[in-house]
Amino acid sequence: MIDIGDETAIDGLQYKVLKLLGHGKGGYSYLSTADNRQYVLKQIHHEPCSYYNFGNKIEAELHDYQRLSQTGIRIPKMIAVDKEKEVIVKEYIDGPVLSELIKSHQEVDAYIEQMKAMLPAIYGAGLNIDYYPTNFIVNKQDGLLYYIDYECNLYDPKWDFEHWGINYWNGQEAIN
Repeated sequence: MIDIGDETAIDGLQYKVLKLLGHGKGGYSYLSTADNRQYVLKQIHHEPCSYYNFGNKIEAELHDYQRLSQTGIRIPKMIAVDKEKEVIVKEYIDGPVLSELIKSHQEVDAYIEQMKAMLPAIYGAGLNIDYYPTNFIVNKQDGLLYYIDYECNLYDPKWDFEHWGINYWNGQEAIN
C-alpha cells in the first residue's frame, strides 16, 4: 500500500506521494509529484463495502474509464496503470471539491447546470455515474466541473441525477 512520503515507480516515472486527497469505496487518492508536475495516484483497496460489489477493482476502473472517455464528459486523463501494484495515475485537477462548496453554503447552481449539460452524454451511453458531490472538482483555472471518479454503472432511473444525485447537490440530503 502507498503511504504519504513514499516514492513509487510507474511506467518509468518516479512519483513522490505528498498527501491524501480522499478515500472512497474503491481506493485512496493521493496528491503526488513526478517531473515537477502534480498527479493523483489512486491506490485500489480491498476494504469491504456493504452496499456495492466491484469484482476486480482495477479492471473495473480501466473498463469504466474507457466507457466514460467515449461519452466526452470532463474527467481527468488516465496517465498510467500498474496492475500489479493496483495503482492508477491520473491527471490532477486543481480546485475545490464540490462537496466542500456545498458544506460551506456556497452557490452551486452553475455547477448543477454544468452537470445537467453532461447528462445527455451520460444517459445516451446508457450509464449513470456516482453523482455524490465528493466525486466532482471545480477546476480552479476555468471554473469547469470535472467528474474525478471513473465509476459508472448501467443506467437505472433510481440512481440518476434527477432522482438521487440532485438531493445532495441542493442540500436536501446531508453530505458526510
